[in-house]
Amino acid sequence: MRVLIAGSSGLIGTALRARLKQDGHEVVRLVRRAPARSDERGWDPPSGRIDDGAFDGVDAVVNLCGAPLASGRWSAARKQLLRDSRLEPTEVLAEAVAEHQVPVLVNGSGINYFGDTGDVEVDESAPAGHGFLATLCADWEAATAPARRAGSRVVLLRTAPVFTGEGGMLRLLAPVFRLGLGARLGSGGQYLPWIGLTDLVDVIRFCLTHDDVAGPVNATVPDPPTNAEFTRAVARAVRRPAPWRVPGPVLRAALGDAAEEMLLAGPRAVPGVLTSAGFPYSQLNLDETLAAAL
Repeated sequence: MRVLIAGSSGLIGTALRARLKQDGHEVVRLVRRAPARSDERGWDPPSGRIDDGAFDGVDAVVNLCGAPLASGRWSAARKQLLRDSRLEPTEVLAEAVAEHQVPVLVNGSGINYFGDTGDVEVDESAPAGHGFLATLCADWEAATAPARRAGSRVVLLRTAPVFTGEGGMLRLLAPVFRLGLGARLGSGGQYLPWIGLTDLVDVIRFCLTHDDVAGPVNATVPDPPTNAEFTRAVARAVRRPAPWRVPGPVLRAALGDAAEEMLLAGPRAVPGVLTSAGFPYSQLNLDETLAAAL
């Protein structure tokens, strides 16, 4: 296949590019600077510009664009940036996929689509939840409408936090836990869906090559832990105690809405589509995944 990737320089995009090339696929990168390599094409989402020929012969598009959510307190300006960095590129790509009749679009989304579900287990059939992140994810997915209307197979990849030693959540937490300062957050009973980087890359490959997979796909492990269980597992991985607890009011005072939606609440989301399709996970054990990463 000839696969066009937007957001190819991030943690997930870098790993995906390497694996697709290993599989024998051709990868074309959309970049927001002057192209410097033969496999790069320029684009500017705010203006809607994409270099001529970028979609020539493209069999599938993967959109991984989006500014990091974990960036401290969400000001009004930060919330707007989080929206713009996701919706603008998706709108431009969806229109281009429709115009060029690209068969497949795998588009990023987030597991926070469901909001806080407490102890209630949810799969892809559940409705959107409440809050900034749930609304953001719902709008992000809706932005792919032009591609769906044109007949492309659109996969909405609701990705959970990605566990890897190369970056993301674990890179931020590891130094804290190694100092013996790891702590459960709030009650610790909120669920934390997660997925290993290797599995996430394989999920995207799976979605690219399985014509029967379309619509929302929860990219998460089948049995998500609670925050308390995750905290104990990280402590075991770094061989340090983690007896502490950070009260919810302290987190809310420091981080506002970001604490409420990202740290003190979470969906008990499960991968109904991947399970039904027989996706072969390789990173299901939390302790083993954390030990390998940390």
